Amino acid sequence: MSVETVFAALADPTRRQVLEALAAQSAASASALARDLPISRQMVLKHLAVLQETGLVSSARSGREVLFQVRSAPLAETADWLSSLASLWDSRLATLKARAEHRE
Repeated sequence: MSVETVFAALADPTRRQVLEALAAQSAASASALARDLPISRQMVLKHLAVLQETGLVSSARSGREVLFQVRSAPLAETADWLSSLASLWDSRLATLKARAEHRE
């Protein structure tokens, strides 16, 4: 799982909406998600398939239903990467600020 893969999966606003709806529940079927979203069950399934391929979502059969769950590990890895990037920028901005204040 790469950060690029996570960003590519989350680039679609509808897919992010599906992920957010799923994250609000511990597990849900595509039908249950479709009831809360402005898209069809088939479209929910297509978005869930992409999310599952990227490792952001897992699925398990429960009787006749397939229940989906958010996997937090890829999101945490991406958040860690963004945090390290933010730290670099914070450091650069602090250096720039110090230089600007020193010139005054």
